[in-house]
Amino acid sequence: MLLHIHPDNPQPRHIKTVVERLKKGGVIIYPTDTIYGLGCDILEHKAIQKVCAMKGVDPKKAQLSFICSDLSHLSDYTKQLSTATYRVLKEYLPGPYTFILPASKLVPKILQSKKDTIGLRIPDNKIACAIIKELGRPILSASLPGEMIEDYTDPEIMYENFMHEVDIVIDGGIGSTVPSTVVDCTGDEFSIIRQGAGSFSLS
Repeated sequence: MLLHIHPDNPQPRHIKTVVERLKKGGVIIYPTDTIYGLGCDILEHKAIQKVCAMKGVDPKKAQLSFICSDLSHLSDYTKQLSTATYRVLKEYLPGPYTFILPASKLVPKILQSKKDTIGLRIPDNKIACAIIKELGRPILSASLPGEMIEDYTDPEIMYENFMHEVDIVIDGGIGSTVPSTVVDCTGDEFSIIRQGAGSFSLS
């Protein structure tokens, strides 16, 4: 299904359609404030396995992120954060950043790696946030498989490419070609793993 959702005023009935599908183990392609992503419910193991199969990776080794709607979710899925770390998250989120943080025991076992970390994002995107608020928990997110980033900006092309592999492709407008900036917060000092759309100061 190709579902057109207004980027500034997401239609509640469409958001409900997406969430109902997620709760049934569906996989979606959805917009963020950077590139479009693959998403599923973090509690649906078969959906997680499907996303990982599309990416050709082991769930425990996959670079997957939790997409949250606000900072209140962070305390559920991360261990106790220092005041300094929390302050940085509050300054930069929502925005085009993925922060690597220590994972809590609430992270589903299928995703718990030896590193015991999780990537967390709060995108500045009304469609993504509306989906998460309606679902009541984060969604698992991954980048789309393949190298042709240009194909990931146009929802109609994404639908043509992935209509047999995902349940819903959301058309929320043309997406960006630049991914999020990834910042590792698990060491003594923050480090930028990937420079993306967001500028981040380490000083």
